[in-house]
Amino acid sequence: MVDRLNLAQHLRATGFAFVQSASFDALLPAHVLVPDSWDAFAASWDNMPVDTYMADGGRYRRRRFAVFEGRPDQPIRRAAHQPHYQARDYNTLNGGIERWFAPIADVVSQGACFQALLGLTRSLFEGVAGSLAWHIEAHQFRIETGPDGAGLPTPEGMHRDGVDYVLVLMVRRSNIEQGTTTIHDLDGQSLGEFTLVQPRDAALVDDRRVFHGVTPVVPVDPGLPAFRDVLVLTYRRV
Repeated sequence: MVDRLNLAQHLRATGFAFVQSASFDALLPAHVLVPDSWDAFAASWDNMPVDTYMADGGRYRRRRFAVFEGRPDQPIRRAAHQPHYQARDYNTLNGGIERWFAPIADVVSQGACFQALLGLTRSLFEGVAGSLAWHIEAHQFRIETGPDGAGLPTPEGMHRDGVDYVLVLMVRRSNIEQGTTTIHDLDGQSLGEFTLVQPRDAALVDDRRVFHGVTPVVPVDPGLPAFRDVLVLTYRRV
């Protein structure tokens, strides 16, 4: 098990951390882990719109998006809905344009699970960087796969997001295999790899110091629905 201080110290020392669900759960309030609460949160990944901005022509990704503002010593607040933008230096596939995604529902972003995750990540990242003003983006991703081809969690390949810190949290995976997260330093040398499997397995990344990517996912049984649901929270100092 890890505590917040040790995890922040590990992230500061290595630039990334893989936190298995049992350890991550220990950092969350108990009410978040009640099955009814978590199951309702996970169910919000169902019926999301298809991401139509994929320059590779793929229709394997579903997505919702929201932006938040964090100011020192103030609660995190949701900002007005706005586009997601990445420079092509960071996203060679889909960068360079404003991408308008459907918003994360208020009932989700205001719920106990989402708020606890915001509070935890802010605490962890400020344990590394200090109390700062943050531009925070939240992404609900579903990657689908089936007999027509693999699903690509990171179709842009090994990349950085152009932010300071990133949380990638496993929410649910069904009937898939593979999907291994790989971490490389800025010179391209491998630093580690791991697979998010259980709900609340988590990857924490110092985006200024490392590249990250995820291998394609394929179905175990091509005749059944197969998907990978994650929550991504990014923090950029402003």
